[in-house]
Amino acid sequence: MIAMSVSQPVDVDPGIADFAAIGRWMDERGLPGGALGEVTAIGGGTQNIMLRFTRGEREYVLRRGPKHLRAKSNEVIGRESRLLGAIDGTEVRAPRVIAACDDDSVIGAVFYLMEPIRGFNPQTELPELHAGDPEIRRQMGLSAVEAIARLGALDYQALGLADYGHPDGFLERQVPRWLRELDSYGANEGYPGPDIPDVDRIGDWLDRHRPTDWTPGIMHGDCHLANMMFDYDSPAVAAMVDWEMSTIGDPLLDLGWQLATRPEPGTVGAGLMGTLGTVGGLPTPEEMVEHYGKFSERDLSAVPWYTVLACFKLGIVLEGTHARAFAGKAPKPVGDFLHAVTLELFGKARQLIE
Repeated sequence: MIAMSVSQPVDVDPGIADFAAIGRWMDERGLPGGALGEVTAIGGGTQNIMLRFTRGEREYVLRRGPKHLRAKSNEVIGRESRLLGAIDGTEVRAPRVIAACDDDSVIGAVFYLMEPIRGFNPQTELPELHAGDPEIRRQMGLSAVEAIARLGALDYQALGLADYGHPDGFLERQVPRWLRELDSYGANEGYPGPDIPDVDRIGDWLDRHRPTDWTPGIMHGDCHLANMMFDYDSPAVAAMVDWEMSTIGDPLLDLGWQLATRPEPGTVGAGLMGTLGTVGGLPTPEEMVEHYGKFSERDLSAVPWYTVLACFKLGIVLEGTHARAFAGKAPKPVGDFLHAVTLELFGKARQLIE
C-alpha cells in the first residue's frame, strides 16, 4: 500500500486533495508548517487514493476514498483511522496515524494522514535478498502469520473497540451472507450465472461443521501477502496495510485466509503475487499453523474449516469482478483471470472437505 517503489509524481486534482485546505486543517491541529513538497501517488490494492507528500521537513501519506465516492467510502476510511489509532503502541505492525479528518467538507471526503512505511510490497517487488534465498522467503511467510496472530490476541475491548464490529453470530452469518452476494451478481447484464462447482455443497458443509466455541477478536479481514509490507533488509513484516475489511469477528478466519491465499508456484492464483508466486519457498501450511500457535492461545483444531470458509468467501468476492466484466464494468481479461482463481479456491475447498 505504501511502497516507495510504486510512487510517482502527480499533478493533484483539487477535487481529490485540495492542499491549500489540507494545509489550513493541518495548521489548526498544530502540525508542522512550511512549503508543500512534491506529491506522489502510491499504488495499492484498492480503489482508495493515497498521496505521499512533504510539508516542511515532515513526510506524510494521505489516504481517502476514490474520487467518485462509493456509498460507504467515508465510513470505511473513518473506521480504518479509528482502528489504526487504537492499535498504535501495541506489538502489531501497522501504519501510524498522525491525524484524521472526519469532516468531509474539508476536501470533499473523509481522510487521514499517516507516516510513510519503509518497505516493499511482494506483489510488485522482491528485493535480491528475498528473491535469492528460500529461507528468507520462508521466514517472510512466518512473519506474516505472527502478525495476524498478534493482532487476534489483542484485547479489543480494552482498546476501546467494543463497538467496532458485531461478533455475535459472526460465524453463523458467513455462508448466507456470501450466498446472497453471489445471487446479487445476476443483476449484471449478460452474466450467465456462477459456473462454480459445488457452491451449495461447500456451503452446506460449512454450516454443518461450524465451530461452536470461539473467542472474538480483531480481524484484518484481507490479510494475504499483497496486503503486507516487508522490511528491505530482513524477512520481517514492516506493516499490515489495507484495513478496510477489518472488524471484530473470529481471528482464525485470518489464518484461514493466509492458508487459502498461500501462493503455490504453477497455480493460477500464484500470478497474483508476481515474482514471489513464481519462486515459492514459503512455509508449508503445517508450519504456518504451528507458528500461529506460538503467539496465540486459540484452539487450532478447526483450522481446516476456517480455510474452507476463506476459499468460499474469497472465491465469491472475486467472482463479482467476473460478473461485472460481462456487463462491461470490468476488463474481460481480469474477470476471466479472477474466475480461474475462484475455481482454484473452490477446488482447494473441495479437497479439504473430502
